[in-house]
Amino acid sequence: MTFGIVVFPGSNCDADVAHVVGTVLGQPWRYVWHLETSLAGIDCVVLPGGFSYGDHLRPGAIARFSPIMESVARHAAAGGLTIGICNGFQVLVEAGLLPGALLRNEALEFRCGWVDMTVERADTPFTRMYRPGQVVRMPIAHGDGRYFVTDEPTDVVLRYVDNPNGSMGAVAGIANHRGNVFGLMPHPERCSELDLGGIDGLGIFRSIVRELAGAR
Repeated sequence: MTFGIVVFPGSNCDADVAHVVGTVLGQPWRYVWHLETSLAGIDCVVLPGGFSYGDHLRPGAIARFSPIMESVARHAAAGGLTIGICNGFQVLVEAGLLPGALLRNEALEFRCGWVDMTVERADTPFTRMYRPGQVVRMPIAHGDGRYFVTDEPTDVVLRYVDNPNGSMGAVAGIANHRGNVFGLMPHPERCSELDLGGIDGLGIFRSIVRELAGAR
């Protein structure tokens, strides 16, 4: 199984994800530059956090037109696992792979700190290592994390205990109806080692590895 970590101009959490996948979990991975057009050999696509294209226009709005995103869309449509973290979540929403929009935080401030969340769904390929209702703690760092959707949020996977950005329904992470595309604002790669203050985020990556191993 191989993780493909997409790198846009402005990505800054790509190396963090690579460290967790490769060093902590010992899984094969490779960087995928945004100008590439193939995901051959990739089992799970990761869109990492950062400021793709400097967040010009709005976060993710330019990145969604990068050449690699056509392959990401095909990968997702074929049932391939796809996860977007923070800016990666914004890219998935802008690309129409997840519903809704991510707006400026309600307080119009950049929010950076640890947050508690409840696991609303433990039946996705990204959350099987958790228990339904389990409270997990992960860090956030974003200015545009207020999730909004015109209808009542569905397929909510993670929900904030104390809503730090004013997201509708306190949404912290959602999946598509099929369950193979997942976006979340918190950073699981920043809490996958005890030296960093916690390992609650490691369950997401372990869940993916377990899913891919089972598929093989």
